[in-house]
Amino acid sequence: MGKIVITSNVTLDGVVQDPDGAEGFARGGWFHQYVGAKDLEDWVARETREVLGAEALLLGRRTNEWFADRMTARNVAEGRVSPEWADSVRSLPKYVVSSTLKGPQWSNVTVLGGDVAQEVSELKRKVDGEILVYGSYQLVRTLIEQHLADELRLVIFPVVLGSGLRIFDESGDKKPLHLVETRKLGNGLVFYTYEFVPS
Repeated sequence: MGKIVITSNVTLDGVVQDPDGAEGFARGGWFHQYVGAKDLEDWVARETREVLGAEALLLGRRTNEWFADRMTARNVAEGRVSPEWADSVRSLPKYVVSSTLKGPQWSNVTVLGGDVAQEVSELKRKVDGEILVYGSYQLVRTLIEQHLADELRLVIFPVVLGSGLRIFDESGDKKPLHLVETRKLGNGLVFYTYEFVPS
């Protein structure tokens, strides 16, 4: 049975929007602005361990495009992306939820174009192990609302933005969670793992 793991970088006040500044959000670019070399070193090590332990990725259309654009050999050669992490992301099976995606931009992509809850439930039955969800916040909200998400992993960045898109902006019901792990990354990041408590 597959396990849906939502994994995200987030500011202290819960903002997940535009961490690299590429989306043009006025307060974007916070990922690199508030961390040091040791923080990034530990972040890369954690991300790499996580993806090496995964069986698949589940992505929304825009996040799929973002990753396809950044996991290129050129970005790896220029040091923008960890080679081991990029190789793992490229090689994993990727399931993209989209009703409009026609031609996937990279390898190992299966488009899920039907009913999201039904398709993801079937994916969980088919895949044995962790299915990571990066970004994809519209999809993430659907997974949470439909009680399909099993675990939430957050890396908290030491900044308060005051506004911006949050994972739980439009949550319909209370969502009880169970804290599994908390630890410091580098000198300024904190990593939390929560399990969703079945209702």
